[in-house]
Amino acid sequence: MQQYRRGRWFAIAATATACAAITGAAPPGAVTDSQDSNSRAAVVSELTPLVPEATPGSDKPTRETSASQLSVTGEVCTAPDENGRGSCIEYKNPDTIPGLPSGEANSKLAAVAPPQWCEDAQGVVYATRTQACRIDSVYYETYVVRNGVRSTTGEANLLLINYSYGSTSDSRIAHQLDVTAFSGWGDALKGSYSGNARVGASCTKESGSFPAKPIQPLSQWHTGEAFFDSTATAAGAKGDCYTGWNLTFTNPGYTSSTYVVPVFAQFRCDNNTAGRTDPGCVVDWYASAVYYSQATNPQLASHVSRAQASGLPGATFEAPLTRTTDPAVNQANRDLACGDAPSVTGKSCDEYPVASSKQGLSAGGTRRTFDGCGFPGIPAGQGPTGVSVCMITATENSSQGGLHSAMYRSERVLQDDPFRVIVIP
Repeated sequence: MQQYRRGRWFAIAATATACAAITGAAPPGAVTDSQDSNSRAAVVSELTPLVPEATPGSDKPTRETSASQLSVTGEVCTAPDENGRGSCIEYKNPDTIPGLPSGEANSKLAAVAPPQWCEDAQGVVYATRTQACRIDSVYYETYVVRNGVRSTTGEANLLLINYSYGSTSDSRIAHQLDVTAFSGWGDALKGSYSGNARVGASCTKESGSFPAKPIQPLSQWHTGEAFFDSTATAAGAKGDCYTGWNLTFTNPGYTSSTYVVPVFAQFRCDNNTAGRTDPGCVVDWYASAVYYSQATNPQLASHVSRAQASGLPGATFEAPLTRTTDPAVNQANRDLACGDAPSVTGKSCDEYPVASSKQGLSAGGTRRTFDGCGFPGIPAGQGPTGVSVCMITATENSSQGGLHSAMYRSERVLQDDPFRVIVIP
């Protein structure tokens, strides 16, 4: 698994709430996850970045990011008041920050401490199936106009951490906003900020609080926390939950400015997962994994390892498989791959990619196989299309179906959701 360095500025203490962010233990008002602490930690280590906004005409996030996607382009200023004083807000790409704050003083920064991998989510979104994080930077300026000449009277540079978390077994999600000023001077540092949570799509705001906090002292974190309830709770329902914050800066003697924190369109909630009667919410673009153990299912693991090594997708975030729940597609994939499989006592035909994926033979391509797989006349092959077939122990083949059903159910993997297949020792 990919390792992530320890935080430079997430020096998180081992408090109950910090543990809750990693293990699923429930702090007051939080939602919990059905995974145990070990599987939770494993999932947290497997991340992929995406940005939250969808391309026009698409219902999926894109992999491109820019300041214009995250906020308005350029500086937005209020008109000066009768004394010629006003203020401005501007989104800044976090990559331009000269250095992130550090120090043990930030160890109690939030209601639920964001996981340490959050620090890498600068201008993009990192996520697990039940968590998402993005860091933005905001520039706040105060100014005065005298005799038609505008002069800056103060500046403040702030970091904003969007951290959202949910549960596969609860219809409530949280979106907290952690804010700190890491540099500045002049009148801007005399100001304060407060937040108001907002919501869209198929969910409602249950509660939200971000009372006014002073910009000074620098490198001191303040937290706003909001909870949202999905309206997709009836049997068969599913819907997205869009959340965000308005962050308003006020300052004695200056007009107020509001920064509209970009929409966090990360969670999909449903009560449409086969084998479950409870609603829950997940980051649907995160590709959860089903694991094939070499120790438990050696023939299955061997076949899939070779199939993936030949170029077939499914092992990575960059090239995952895509779930299909259409029985006709499932059956077509099986028939095209294994319809003429030889009859071998104690064995059955395994196809990869699996029949419950859109990458099966119903999508096109040809069959390939390997020595010892019992399919004479079918050649070896390379590349990302087609399927590999192999005769393996029937009990292992049956075990494969159970592994997938359990993962689809626990991770709420629905039609068109990505997923991965990982071979482990």
